[in-house]
Amino acid sequence: MHIPLTYISVILLWATTPLAIKWSSEGPGFLFGVTARMTIGMVCVLLMLALMRQRMVWHRKACLTYLAVAVQIYGAMLAVYWAAQFIPSGWISVIFGLTPLMTALLAAVFLGERSLTLGKLLAYGLGVSGLAVMFGSALQLGVDAVLGISGVLVSALLQSASSVWIKRIAAKLPALSQVAGGLLLALPAYLLTWGVVDGHWPTALTPTSLAAIIYLGVIATTLGFVLYYYLLTHLPATKVALITLVSPLLALMLGHFINHEPLTMKLITGTLFILSALIIHEYFDRLFALKPKPGSAPVFSKRHRKTVR
Repeated sequence: MHIPLTYISVILLWATTPLAIKWSSEGPGFLFGVTARMTIGMVCVLLMLALMRQRMVWHRKACLTYLAVAVQIYGAMLAVYWAAQFIPSGWISVIFGLTPLMTALLAAVFLGERSLTLGKLLAYGLGVSGLAVMFGSALQLGVDAVLGISGVLVSALLQSASSVWIKRIAAKLPALSQVAGGLLLALPAYLLTWGVVDGHWPTALTPTSLAAIIYLGVIATTLGFVLYYYLLTHLPATKVALITLVSPLLALMLGHFINHEPLTMKLITGTLFILSALIIHEYFDRLFALKPKPGSAPVFSKRHRKTVR
């Protein structure tokens, strides 16, 4: 599978997912929306396993990986669906932009990666500042908006923890098997949650909601999760998390032009802070590492040395 093309595909999927989540929950409710999505996704993933004649393995590392994936599929997704009731869809993707920062901190603790450099500290400061601006904007909309932001933050933290845990286990499983195993654990939890908390078939299911649920189940869950875990298997966790550098801008534009969501100055400022934090987080230390230290001799190529002689 071509990694750059996969990366672009995941960016596009992540940019459209927040709006689809918003639409899928309008009418049937967020619990039915997410449970129906995962049910459709489970059927599609099992069909793909059968068509590809791919068998799942059940050794210890594999089971732990499935559990780690289920943390993201159940915990993170349930939190973001709940939060989508209270905030515009574009906000979801912007707040998820903090995922690389959370991932880097968790990777430093659990994977021994070096993350407390000057560039990383600057990035964390900007990220927190952007989040503070977003909270200030949410306060103007009411307590519900603050709850929505908090829910997305919980979701981002769970997704970061899941990705770092998968990297720590290092089971090297095929992406489709990871998604199938995670769904096998997450779907019963969704059905139980929906049955206990709601348990009623929706009386109103608009064509938009139905189309969004099908899109999320067939495309975002089946294709999106497989591509995401494929990238996570072949790239560092922090590199995969950088998908959120591009998707927030696309999600904001989609929410504004398609769903008529407002673009306030505070929202734009908070978004720019968070995206600047991601850029600094990725490139600040690299740029300074490339610069020669004061007093150090310049490095010449062999060809240059011959010319000097």
